Amino acid sequence: MGSLETLAQLRSALNSVMALDSHTALDSGVYEFRGRLVVSSEEAFDHIYGRFTELGYTPMLIRRNGQEVVIARRGVVRPRALNPSVNAILFILTALSTLVVGAAYGNEALANDPNPFETLFGNPVLLLGGLPYALTLLGILGVHEMGHYVLARIHKAAVTLPYFIPMPFGFGTMGAVILLRSPIKNRRQLFDIGVAGPLAGLVLAIPLLIAGLATSEIHPSLNVPGGQEGNSILYLLLKLLVKGRILPGGGEDVFLNAIAFPAWFGLFVTSINLLPIGSLDGGHVTYAVFGRQQWTIARAAWLLMLAGGVVLLVLRPELAFANVWLFWALLVQIFGVMHPPPLDDITPLDPKRRALGIFTMILFVMLIVPIPFS
Repeated sequence: MGSLETLAQLRSALNSVMALDSHTALDSGVYEFRGRLVVSSEEAFDHIYGRFTELGYTPMLIRRNGQEVVIARRGVVRPRALNPSVNAILFILTALSTLVVGAAYGNEALANDPNPFETLFGNPVLLLGGLPYALTLLGILGVHEMGHYVLARIHKAAVTLPYFIPMPFGFGTMGAVILLRSPIKNRRQLFDIGVAGPLAGLVLAIPLLIAGLATSEIHPSLNVPGGQEGNSILYLLLKLLVKGRILPGGGEDVFLNAIAFPAWFGLFVTSINLLPIGSLDGGHVTYAVFGRQQWTIARAAWLLMLAGGVVLLVLRPELAFANVWLFWALLVQIFGVMHPPPLDDITPLDPKRRALGIFTMILFVMLIVPIPFS
């Protein structure tokens, strides 16, 4: 198809939804159309997206200098089917690694064993002792990721199954992720996919944490095995609800059992995911609610993380390997601080989604743990 014919077809596709002022050929296969929408931005983009993709172009709708601008780029993402065997293998490995960590959790003999893997795999009964820990953690992570997956499928966005990340020490896993394989069309889609994971995970994590706290014992603080997990506002309130007192306090603290500890970790991971940065869940939600103002919010959040990490490093150098804020401040520089815009960057969220977005941001404040580990 010649460039003039292509241009004519693209212009024709816009005629019913946009009063065109001008157009420009920016590059090979890239056209920019400027004008004024004559229907709602949501209706206009649905029409433009359908017509442009039929012609082999992906559109983006933005507003610049008081004008609506449609950018057409040659090419349409058409994801191919993936082999789920990689997801299955990673899940099995993560199940094994969390079983190992769970079996060793609170077991002083295994924790001090120079060959814990040989001991555990030589005695399957010991390995099965890690089931409460593994099921709690995998359940929370799995429900979180399936929340993303289900909403992505509802919105007809191409998405992978969850990839679990095994780690045979520490917590037994570095979490799980799903990967979007098609562009996000609008803020509504961005919001629904982004917010579904954290909220779904919390629906499971909070009751499990309450149940775990109810069956966890209180010890003198110096005798709590494994050190001290950090407090968030929500975690502090849940301990007050279940134990009837502020903990740690009076030289005592609760020793989280093999259900409570992975549930606490699930809340902590959710708080990290809700950071209003890049393509984290919080970045999705914040961009969906505030648009490109998210870029300013993300820069401020990154500076706070960096400052918090540096202060923690100076004041508590012995926690250098657990300095989550410094680690994430460096990590997001690799993956990006600012969230990329959706294809339709004009249509705002409806009031109900905006209200849920503000609630999610309040929830993030209640979940954040200033000093995660000590």
